[in-house]
Amino acid sequence: MDTRINDIAERIRALRDATGYTQKEMANAAGVTVSEYNELETGNKDFTFTFLYKCAEKFGVDIVELLTGENPHLSGYTVVRSGKGLPMKRREGFEYRHIASNFKNKAAEPFVVTAPYRADELKKIPTSSHAGQELNYVLKGRMRFVYEDHTEDLNEGDSVYYDSSRKHGMTALDKEGCVFIAVVLKGDLR
Repeated sequence: MDTRINDIAERIRALRDATGYTQKEMANAAGVTVSEYNELETGNKDFTFTFLYKCAEKFGVDIVELLTGENPHLSGYTVVRSGKGLPMKRREGFEYRHIASNFKNKAAEPFVVTAPYRADELKKIPTSSHAGQELNYVLKGRMRFVYEDHTEDLNEGDSVYYDSSRKHGMTALDKEGCVFIAVVLKGDLR
């Protein structure tokens, strides 16, 4: 078993026990079945960003606490150097680097995301949803973005801002992949 996955699963299990939530309550909050939740909480399955985000929101903790076991501690500003940031591999092949992981009480979760090219995903891009709003800004390459039944192809310098509580997803359009900034604004902002 991947030690990192097991550590995150243990933190989720401990927080669920501490808060008194049942697996059913957590599964409902995370948008998964109880069986899927059990697989995730026992470390038998890797996590999606959306699952971690929804769990952190339900527990009232920063997502960084689930990932590292540490609380963010900076409040004035934080600098993250090029190519650095808290790494996350939360969707197979995608690499997320959290670029404000040490900043406490964040209003948003900012990431630099590297998305791989997958020809099979161009026909049906996996989608997810979570509370809040999101901004994606393409730094390098091209991205196909889906939002419910809408599809947009984005080039370098293009961006999309959307209600992330509705089904959305993205994938790279070119074999070189795509790099973009994703800023997830927390909570239900309606």
